[in-house]
Amino acid sequence: MPETWKDTVVEGVAAKPQDVECDLLVVPVFEDDQLDDLAGLDEATDGEVGRARASREFRPKPNELFVTRAGNAAWKAARVALVGVGRSGDGAVDRFRTACAATLRAARRRRVGTVAVLLRGDVDSAQAARAAAEGVLLGSHADRRFKSGEDDEPPVGRALVVFPSSATAELARAIAVGSTLGEAANRARELADAPGNELSPRLFAEQAETLAGASGIAVEVLDEAAIERLQMGLLLGVARGSAEPPRLIVMRHEPAGAPREPVLGLIGKGVTFDSGGISIKPADRMEQMKHDMAGGAAVVGAMRAIGRLAVPTRVIGIVPATENMPGGRATRPGDVLTGASGKTVEVINTDAEGRLILGDALWYARELGATHLVDVATLTGAVVIALGHAASGLFGRPHGWVESVQQAAERAGERVWPMPLYPDYDEQLRSETADLGNIGGRPGGACTAAAFLKAFAADLPWAHLDIAGTAWADEASAAQPKGATGAMVRTLTELAVAAGSW
Repeated sequence: MPETWKDTVVEGVAAKPQDVECDLLVVPVFEDDQLDDLAGLDEATDGEVGRARASREFRPKPNELFVTRAGNAAWKAARVALVGVGRSGDGAVDRFRTACAATLRAARRRRVGTVAVLLRGDVDSAQAARAAAEGVLLGSHADRRFKSGEDDEPPVGRALVVFPSSATAELARAIAVGSTLGEAANRARELADAPGNELSPRLFAEQAETLAGASGIAVEVLDEAAIERLQMGLLLGVARGSAEPPRLIVMRHEPAGAPREPVLGLIGKGVTFDSGGISIKPADRMEQMKHDMAGGAAVVGAMRAIGRLAVPTRVIGIVPATENMPGGRATRPGDVLTGASGKTVEVINTDAEGRLILGDALWYARELGATHLVDVATLTGAVVIALGHAASGLFGRPHGWVESVQQAAERAGERVWPMPLYPDYDEQLRSETADLGNIGGRPGGACTAAAFLKAFAADLPWAHLDIAGTAWADEASAAQPKGATGAMVRTLTELAVAAGSW
């Protein structure tokens, strides 16, 4: 698979704003912000900053942008960009991250070589420094692997996060963490954006070995023979219709001196192309089903970040990778499959395949010693009906573990919303033929899918993140190109970092 691992280089710099040499100086502006800390900025732009603010050509609404030249020799930046952040207070750091991403996307269009982002405003400096680095990298990303010819929007080569000389070491560390997370999310985006012919299960496994292995993660790839020895009938049943054999990607982070427990198990759905199988999908938008391994990509990205950050907690990452195709050997509706756990499943609809492969992977995570489980999957269209594209669905038990996952997502700046797991959903999965049916009908489809997975988590603390509405963007926005978003890389990493507070 072609590689475009050319992220913007992010550096922290302790300097006065006027002393920063760059092509574009980014000034985040909050509501009721008089820019009193930037004396001389208006003069440096020959009055353009003041004029734009007075005329309301620029207003500090989130992601609103105003760019002008800096013509005063006292300021070393060639141009100045005001970018709106909105109000201070709750959510300001998340809006600042998004504003940085939006500015970097605009800088690409202007063919800017070096960008400098000022840390300012009533926000926690360390949180803002990390968010700036994340936003810069997320905004700098553009996947051009499969385009020929010259890139007319080349990536920004260098980004400076500018802060006062005080607390230099703390802010430099925060920038390094943010850079690691932004880079890992970009790698997950590239995996999820790869077309199915360029990212078969075998190639996905090779990419995982490269990406996670480079950060010190031990990676083992189980082939179809090993999967069969483990009696993973659910994974094999989904894979049966494809000419491409499945793979089980197992990643282990076992830092020296880490306690035996907890052991965090991260499981990601890795369907590299989902046709729906015999219950084939409509042709409209089927090309988007190359993204059906975004959960697996998130786990690979998170393991890469966890290794690079030397998180002092044991973590196991598992990605069952397969295609779901309607070949002559494909699983049929009405077939009964037996998972590695011994549970039997009546396949009512072959397009409900993600939960099948996750069932075997959850069992294996338990076998390898995981004490806490989180699975991530583009699992159901029903969660998109419930939450749209604004948040991922969060299910799980017990309440304390679900709350830990939710708090990690909040710190990471990713939205999740708790969803119910009432016993009624278990009833919908009853089968006259097997232990479970793989679907429970249209009502509560996201909830019944989660209830299915719960059956394979046994009694361990378990959470399920349904990212079907957040894993990719159908349309470009100010801060996000059309395509994969890298959803949940930051949340999973943050959860591992926070292991001491579970």
